[in-house]
Amino acid sequence: MEITGHRDHDLLNISVISALCELTRAEYARVLDITTVGKQTFVQSQITIKNGKVLEVADISAINLAGDLIAKYPNLEDGITKHQNLIEGLSEDGKRLIWLPIWTNEKVNTCLEIANPESYNENTSQVMEGILIVYRNFQNLLDYSERDSLTGLLNRKTFDDNFSKILRVSSQQKNTETEPEQDRRSVEPEKPHWLAVLDIDHFKRVNDQFGHLYGDEVLILIANLLRSSFRPTDRLFRFGGEEFVILLRATAQDDAHHIFDRFRENVEQYPFPQVGQVTVSVGFARIDPFEPAVAIMGRADQALYFAKSNGRNRTCYYDSLVDSGDLHAEKSNDTAEFF
Repeated sequence: MEITGHRDHDLLNISVISALCELTRAEYARVLDITTVGKQTFVQSQITIKNGKVLEVADISAINLAGDLIAKYPNLEDGITKHQNLIEGLSEDGKRLIWLPIWTNEKVNTCLEIANPESYNENTSQVMEGILIVYRNFQNLLDYSERDSLTGLLNRKTFDDNFSKILRVSSQQKNTETEPEQDRRSVEPEKPHWLAVLDIDHFKRVNDQFGHLYGDEVLILIANLLRSSFRPTDRLFRFGGEEFVILLRATAQDDAHHIFDRFRENVEQYPFPQVGQVTVSVGFARIDPFEPAVAIMGRADQALYFAKSNGRNRTCYYDSLVDSGDLHAEKSNDTAEFF
């Protein structure tokens, strides 16, 4: 009942691994993201449950976003290759590990990990199997309603909820920063969040010259490059047509610009079949929790428009354009409707 009561992937994941952790009396349990970049597969921790509490995912540097190579977990790699539903192995410090890959259309994007379980027998295994069937089916239902059918990215109607979560986190951060110094000496200032809008350059030309099938393939490949260039905690959306939106979490300004621009370079260097080279333009802005959504999106849109109007294949930051005089800051209109 608790599992199927959620309408949010993160809450669903937390509910399932909490249940498995309690069922097996495990030391901890994790939700792992399995991603493939080129010919390499990476494993990255998304959510960890320990002692009944959710542990925050540590910030990932701008240089290493993908996680650990799956070769670090040879038993997991072998089990996935053999299409197994339950895989056993040992951690680096010799503790027993159980991995439960979540298979969807012969692929694994998510894997549950149970560490050092105290209670694990045939009956436990059957209950675990039942939980996983419910989890997999409900996850597929959420994906069907929340994801773009072509690219698999989050769709536009899910943007509101995800953006609201970012605003809540940012406002809590701001409140912490304004507390008296003696109350926050041990609290390290949080990094800001960012919103980026990106657009495929001359996409209409691709459709006109090569046809819509190749156009769709470009969109799918762009989505794959997005997944490999950003963290599981970041949110990736297809807004429709050739427009995508990214919510980048907890990153310093220089790192944010580096991450967005590295994605742009990844697209520029990727050999798209038949089409050849494809480029994207990116505009991004800092998320201020006390600004309306329409204002933040508008700033990212202005930065994107500047990139498109000044050569394309560029990454532009709104505040930098204002500081240089290329754009003029406009007072936001709180009454404007965005959603």
